[in-house]
Amino acid sequence: MRDLLGGKGAGVAEMTRAGLPVPPGFTITTEACNAYYKRGERFPPGMWEQVLTALQGVERKTGKGFGDPRNPLLVSVRSGAKFSMPGMMDTVLNLGLNAETLDGLAKLTGNERFAFDAYRRFIQLFSKIVLGVDGQLFEHALDQAKRQHRAATDADLSPAALGEVIDEYKAIVRKHARGEFPEDPIEQLRAAIGAVFSSWNNKRAVDYRNFNRIPHDLGTAVSVQTMVFGNMGDDSATGVAFTRDPNTGEKVLFGEYLPNAQGEDVVAGIRTPHPIADMAREMPRVYRQFDQIAKRLERHYRDIQDLEFTIERGLLYMLQTRSGKRTAAAAVKVAVDMVRERLITREEAVQRVEPAHIDQLLHRRIDPAAAIEVLATGLAASPGAAYGKAVFDADRAEEMAKAGEKVILVRIETNPDDVHGMIAAEGVLTSRGGRTSHAAVVARGMGKPCVAGAESVRVDLEKRQFTAGGRTIHEGEQFTIDGSTGNVIAGAVPMIDPEISGELEQLLRWADSIRRLEVWANGDYPHDARRAREFGAQGIGLCRTEHMFMEQDRLPIVQRMILAPTTAERRRALDELLPMQRGDFYGILKEMRGLPVVIRLIDPPLHEFLPSLEDLLVEVTRAQALGKPESEYAEQKRLLDAVRDLHEQNPMLGLRGCRLGLKFPEIIEMQVRAILEAAVQLKREKVDARPEIMIPLVGHIEELRRTRAYLETTAKQVLGAAGTRVSYRFGTMIELPRAALTAAQIAEDAEFFSFGTNDLTQTTFGFSRDDAEGKFLFQYVEDKVLPANPFETLDIPGVGRLMRAAVTEGRRTRPGLKIGICGEHGGDPASISFCEELGLEYVSCSPFRVPVARLAAAQARLAVSERDR
Repeated sequence: MRDLLGGKGAGVAEMTRAGLPVPPGFTITTEACNAYYKRGERFPPGMWEQVLTALQGVERKTGKGFGDPRNPLLVSVRSGAKFSMPGMMDTVLNLGLNAETLDGLAKLTGNERFAFDAYRRFIQLFSKIVLGVDGQLFEHALDQAKRQHRAATDADLSPAALGEVIDEYKAIVRKHARGEFPEDPIEQLRAAIGAVFSSWNNKRAVDYRNFNRIPHDLGTAVSVQTMVFGNMGDDSATGVAFTRDPNTGEKVLFGEYLPNAQGEDVVAGIRTPHPIADMAREMPRVYRQFDQIAKRLERHYRDIQDLEFTIERGLLYMLQTRSGKRTAAAAVKVAVDMVRERLITREEAVQRVEPAHIDQLLHRRIDPAAAIEVLATGLAASPGAAYGKAVFDADRAEEMAKAGEKVILVRIETNPDDVHGMIAAEGVLTSRGGRTSHAAVVARGMGKPCVAGAESVRVDLEKRQFTAGGRTIHEGEQFTIDGSTGNVIAGAVPMIDPEISGELEQLLRWADSIRRLEVWANGDYPHDARRAREFGAQGIGLCRTEHMFMEQDRLPIVQRMILAPTTAERRRALDELLPMQRGDFYGILKEMRGLPVVIRLIDPPLHEFLPSLEDLLVEVTRAQALGKPESEYAEQKRLLDAVRDLHEQNPMLGLRGCRLGLKFPEIIEMQVRAILEAAVQLKREKVDARPEIMIPLVGHIEELRRTRAYLETTAKQVLGAAGTRVSYRFGTMIELPRAALTAAQIAEDAEFFSFGTNDLTQTTFGFSRDDAEGKFLFQYVEDKVLPANPFETLDIPGVGRLMRAAVTEGRRTRPGLKIGICGEHGGDPASISFCEELGLEYVSCSPFRVPVARLAAAQARLAVSERDR
């Protein structure tokens, strides 16, 4: 019932039903939260009365009274959404304390210090979350009290000192909340529930949902649960643990706990916790009980569990179980291991790993051959390595990242208000906190490197600098973190790309056995093809010939070809380019032996190979203004005249693609000759070359028909002269709406279609991608004008409808028509799912996205099979 109870509520309900030691409580549903928002942030009718009735049930189960000074019931008020959002929403602990119940709690427990500490914590948390008072004000007051009483930690403060802190806290509330701290427990409960509901839409929660693509209309449940206390002495403790290591996936109990503490101390990183393994020595009976419960819960849920627990005077209480957030490496290892342990099936394993996990596994790591200067070592909290400029607050990190700079967010410890900065940063460094601190959990979920608890790093937020290893790193200076080792390193360190191996290889083999869609790669050079094959690509779906023209050794020849005043001179330049292009195609076809290679003929307008109009105009104008002889700038003037002649108001829709080939057919004739001569040479070397020649930007059947007829003549000449045959095909890119709508005609002459969804999206929306993304598109997404950036995820109602029409019409004319996609959408899991639904033969993406696409294609196939069942 996660939809209704949230992950936390469902977890404690399931544990209660299983007879595990869970403090009594009740859950207010997500439906109530959504009703709260519909009523303008007011409780729906009848909800509060149900809360009071449920509270009476808790009183009966515990034998305590809410607000009873003799035997007070204290509760926690916790958020809990369907999907885990660690630390993003609010929690209030120790609720129900006031001057009267404080005295009762002290007498009941015989521990005055514990009671005062609980009240101090309650005032601080309630005031920050419910009353909106800046939490740092309370931290400053607490630090001042520790200095005044010479206490190393808050646990060293005496009851009298804590009493002074409580008085100071109430004065802070009086000043900043403009009223007295509420004493009525019922009033406290009502306000806390409202605040937790409201935290569903706080900035950090919204940012987290946007980043993780969690719907905003789910709402949060609120669990009201009897408090148990881990700060009642040395036989009490609180902790967080995972049933397997969430960093590596190793099958070992992993986590931390703090004796004589409350849960917020572990998560906030206020004190350095103990490894969970130490509990086996310090509390052996409780550890054995906890270990048995952990194993039982993992078997029940058939997944790694994230557990919260409290030990009160030697008694273990389970506060939460939920699916554990894990790194990409752990996700893969756990999925594969659980198949081997016969807990889940191969299909479930493939569905358990998110495509984003595969992407994260391809993060860079530090080159082992690099000389590095380690400034400090903290906890390896989230793997991967990153370098960037040091930044000391989340707003600045977001601002610099938007300006295109790589940054590392440096904090003493992070809190949920830092999430937008963590999203923007390349990685995170904190000087306090453990592997289950906020920074660690959130960074792992985002797949970003994190080094936490680097206690030798002295962070000065006011001076915006940190000191470590005798060095001071100021804001804006580059440094490196290695989340796999915990190292903090001076400067920007050389990185290397990872490779697929071990469990990931096994998982991808299972995915390959499930998926129907083939996965090809976009690649322009032999090294791209080599990398694509290593990652499991089954072909090259887009080889862009124009990239080869931009190389420095051939650009002058290309420019001479463009500027040639006659066809004869243009052909002479093309004759020089022919062996270069032949070598290009020879290399990529050889690397992809036995697999298809789709080579797109020249697509961009010719002016892109010439200097910019603005630069040339400045050079010529300056020379003329200085009175230089015309002979000194004659070449620049000639180039300027040529660029002006080729200049277009809207080059994206101008003389490019097949239009360029029809106007200057000798260019594409040279390219086809180079492709087929390379294929002939490879055939003589007994290499199976499979070129497929793609004619771009076709909008009308006659464009394709004339281009193909011309090129078929060239092909026959090449193969006739060679006295052999090679397999080749002519097809086209579907990247204009008219091409999609007239696909039945175009399929008469096209032997394959490939959707160029970048241009198809531009021409369908009427967007210029660069201008749209630079000016308004991100705001459109943020303001929900559009559900997603259509250049990242296919616009199914618009662009998708055109694709569907093209597939249907094209195959009506040519039933065996091979159709794929080669835009950037070919690596996007949501777009791949649509391609599976359309029945395309393949998706093509960048080489590093190939493993992602392999998994996403398998998941898409499983989703279709499930839907059709």
